[in-house]
Amino acid sequence: MCLAIPGKIVEKQERDGATLGRVDFGGVIREVHLDFVPEAEVGDYVIVHVGFALSRLNPEEAERTFQLLQEMGVLEEEGLVTPPGSDHPQN
Repeated sequence: MCLAIPGKIVEKQERDGATLGRVDFGGVIREVHLDFVPEAEVGDYVIVHVGFALSRLNPEEAERTFQLLQEMGVLEEEGLVTPPGSDHPQN
């Protein structure tokens, strides 16, 4: 299933001509390309699909979307939440 998942930018940097960020998906941090959203800054929420941030999102909408995806079990399928019974988050 192809989904765009909301996450919060916790770090932003330039590397090899690309803008990259570390994005927090409910405790799981992943590296994401930010070139499509050059206006995005640390603390902003973005919608991410296959490692690329596609647009910014307000915090309320990001939280609502994340909760719905979590309730549907989609985030666990995508490896973005810690499975029940696991000792540590997947980073």
